[in-house]
Amino acid sequence: MVQPGGAANVEAAADSEHFPLPGWPLFRLGFRPFYLGAAIFAMLAIPYWIAGISGWVALPSTMPPLLWHAHEMLFGFAVAVIVGFLLTASMAGLWLAARLSAVWAPYMVYALLDMVLLPWVAVVLIRVLLKAGNRRNLPLGAILMLLATANLAFHAAAMQWLTIDPLRTLHAGLALVVMIECVIAGRVIPAFTMSALPGQKLQAPPWLERSTLAATALSLAAWVLLPANRVTAAGLFAAALLHAARLWHWKPWRTRARPILWVLHAAYAWLPVGFMLLAWSQAGGVAASAGIHALAVGATAAVARVLLPLVAPAHTAAWLMVAAAAWSTAFALYLWTFTPWLLSSRLDGKDG
Repeated sequence: MVQPGGAANVEAAADSEHFPLPGWPLFRLGFRPFYLGAAIFAMLAIPYWIAGISGWVALPSTMPPLLWHAHEMLFGFAVAVIVGFLLTASMAGLWLAARLSAVWAPYMVYALLDMVLLPWVAVVLIRVLLKAGNRRNLPLGAILMLLATANLAFHAAAMQWLTIDPLRTLHAGLALVVMIECVIAGRVIPAFTMSALPGQKLQAPPWLERSTLAATALSLAAWVLLPANRVTAAGLFAAALLHAARLWHWKPWRTRARPILWVLHAAYAWLPVGFMLLAWSQAGGVAASAGIHALAVGATAAVARVLLPLVAPAHTAAWLMVAAAAWSTAFALYLWTFTPWLLSSRLDGKDG
């Protein structure tokens, strides 16, 4: 079964250079500080954002509020979850410094701290995978390097060093995060489900796996480079159907009695929903933000309730506050339940 610390921690766990780390249990494996930090950040960032656009508090003045919100939820929250899943706890301090500097430091300090993490993670991951002879997961390292490039382009555009829309670079970053989710989901969800439900064969055919990943990559590239295009809409629609077929082969209905299982399938279901909404937005049927939030909030965070007011064609500030409260409550409950586990040693006495 694939567990947190997946691509590197599980399949190259013999590499003691990166895991586990001795000392306080919080820093023994990457998922502990990063998952804890991501949950705390998610719980606080959305209410802070809503309070800012409501005029109750001052948002960071180093960039437009919308760019801060989009960048931090992508390169702050989502990246923390990805890095925690893949690698070591030793990078948690750098991630935290970047998040704090976004609010209190000059923009250049923030940009430098923010740009260092992903290339570092990519290099460490590639080195670990090569040392373990695990070439199957090398594409994850390449995607992380591309994600680092998108982040670099964002900061260059925000500082007007590049004459491109910073939102376009964030769309590219989201596309790459979705690709990482697709790869990891194909490893984690069937393996976790089959481990918990012995005797079940829940894997999609190899041709469907390859077609889904290819359609995802091509359609998202078209969405970033050729928005509002019929060809892009067709590609996104095809990707939605392939993701739905992939999920069908995982037989989510067999997990309905096991909440810990069906929530994984429910989170993945946001991928076909998100691609369908993006395809529809190409024809002007819905706002592009509907598909973006289905992918960024639904699939990445698996907290669907925050999506509802964001998808609506017209919503009030009151509904945004309800959504922010629901989002924060979900992560507060996570912290209430799992913080003691993240701060405690393993019951078997081993490191990790």
